[in-house]
Amino acid sequence: MPEITPEPTPNPNALKFTLDQPSTDKRHETFREGSSPEDSPLGAKIFAIGGITNVFLTANFISVTKDDGVSWDAIGGRIMDAITTHYDADA
Repeated sequence: MPEITPEPTPNPNALKFTLDQPSTDKRHETFREGSSPEDSPLGAKIFAIGGITNVFLTANFISVTKDDGVSWDAIGGRIMDAITTHYDADA
């Protein structure tokens, strides 16, 4: 199970989820609505939550940007669950 630490960013619509392991094997990845799930299975899992506009994966963190009309209280835990499920499935 990955250790995940959510952290605020200067953008109130973005949260940084720091991990204790790499979030991607590439330099970085950006996943936007309409991207193929094969491009980023983790990005697809996060997008499936709804209310997400952008997922950025790099080194040891994931930045998630939400829609203005969605609260972090409503989706923050679900994002953490999606990340955990993704890494547990790979274990």
